[in-house]
Parts: sequence; C-alpha cells; structure tokens
Amino acid sequence: MSPGSGERPPERVRVTGPPRHTVQSRRPGTGDIDEGTPIGAILFGSLVSEQRRLAILILSVLGLVVVSLPLLFSSYESLAQIRLLGIPLAYLLLWVLVHPLLIGLGWFYVRRAEANEAAFAELVAEDEPEGDWDERDWDERERG
Repeated sequence: MSPGSGERPPERVRVTGPPRHTVQSRRPGTGDIDEGTPIGAILFGSLVSEQRRLAILILSVLGLVVVSLPLLFSSYESLAQIRLLGIPLAYLLLWVLVHPLLIGLGWFYVRRAEANEAAFAELVAEDEPEGDWDERDWDERERG
C-alpha cells in the first residue's frame, strides 16, 4: 500500500485478552428433533410412548367390554332369550352400551392425545428464540 493509492488501511483492533464468548446453555428443543440428535430421539420417543400407553388403555377398556358381552350371553342362555319391544336384549345392549362407549372412548382419546402433544410442544418450545435465528445472528447480536 503506497501512500497515494487511496486504499484505507485495515482498522486497528486493541487486543486485551483472549476472546470471551458466552456459552448459552440451551434446553433441548425442536432443532434437536429436526436434526435427529440423540436428545431429539429421546424427546420424540417419550411422546410416542405416552401416546402408545394411552392407546393401550383405550383398547383395553374397549376389548374388555366388547369381549365380556358375548361371554355374558353365552354363559347365561336365559339372557339371550329376553326380548324388549321385539328386539333381542343382546342387540339392545350392543346398541345402548357399545356405541356410546365407542363415542366416549374416542372423545377421551382425542382429548388426552391433544393434551400430550400440547405438553410436548410446550416442553420443546420453552427456550426457543423468537423468529428464525442461526449462529451468525447470535454472533452479530453479541457483537452489537
């Protein structure tokens, strides 16, 4: 660089010590799940196991009721002969017990599954920054 070339010399920087970078501790979040990290797999696995536990509970209740009705009617032949308004009692019980039970279990399952997903979303989104940030944005923010 000659004095008459018109180029500016690089800006001088005072060095007072090693660079200090604050390391922010962060909680596992959606980035871990998207990137497929082991922590993300654990988080996602916990949601899946909770949903599986709920499904097994619902299917167990449904199976218990649906299997017990035919067993009840095969054990007590006299119940199979009873008719109300010309309709066999077995059909009435299936209509009166099983259909509302299916609707109730479906409603319960959907409410609990949505609650599980909301709790999971709240867990992974607690420490997520607002907007789309990457490491360059954090570096610029620390410098400025």
